[in-house]
Amino acid sequence: MKIAFIGGGNMAAALIAGLAGKITPGANIHVVDPNAVALERLHAGHGVTTATTIDAAVTAAEVIVLAVKPQSMREVTAQLLPLLGSAARAPLIVSIAAGIRAADLSRWLGGHDAIVRCMPNTPALIGMGITGMVASGGVSTAQRTLADQVLQAVGTTMWLDDETLIDAVTAVSGSGPAYVFYFIEAMARAGTELGLTPEQSLALAKATFTGAAELAARSDEPVALLRERVTSKGGTTYAALTSMEQGGVGPAIAAAVKAAAARGRELGDELGHEPGTAS
Repeated sequence: MKIAFIGGGNMAAALIAGLAGKITPGANIHVVDPNAVALERLHAGHGVTTATTIDAAVTAAEVIVLAVKPQSMREVTAQLLPLLGSAARAPLIVSIAAGIRAADLSRWLGGHDAIVRCMPNTPALIGMGITGMVASGGVSTAQRTLADQVLQAVGTTMWLDDETLIDAVTAVSGSGPAYVFYFIEAMARAGTELGLTPEQSLALAKATFTGAAELAARSDEPVALLRERVTSKGGTTYAALTSMEQGGVGPAIAAAVKAAAARGRELGDELGHEPGTAS
């Protein structure tokens, strides 16, 4: 498999680390990024070829991963479009940018319709990510398999039938690690206020999240049942959960996730809007 990455940031680097020498030799991976230091690091670590601007080597790939910020996507596709026509075969375009819809990518790429839109998350950096994925109409069964191979290099994948659900995936798992980190920070801060050292409190909070998440992942039982087993009527956990309910923590989390999903839809509207047309 020959793969090209446009963008060499953290998520691209994680994918490259999972792919190079495992799914395909590093020499079959081409990375384009204006940051020469990042390119040198990727070349030294994985043997990839590199360029600071989009070149013909990109369209020699079977898979082109667009790993740039959403705000840069229109400019990147404008640079890529002239080269797509010279490609020996239509490559699969894999986008990991939040908000950018497949229809807009297709329009910017002159009607190219072999597009898989993805939303990975940062645990991909340690091979424990999960990626929501949706394929446009021009994606073949073989290309769908290629997309799976690329994203499974850093974790598990979940295919969706409806692209609008990508905003929900973004809100739950794409942004989700930040919610977990926020909760860890709050627990650690509370532990320090109760007399633990900052180091002790942070270690306890991290280990609790890691262990509880792994327990939930390995169990076939509902998460609600796991929670109930830790909660004795009138006990310490009961007191904590009662306080959370009275403070509206559950609804606040739900509202936060919905706000993230709404922002994803807004990004799609804003970035996909054609200048000079009615919004």
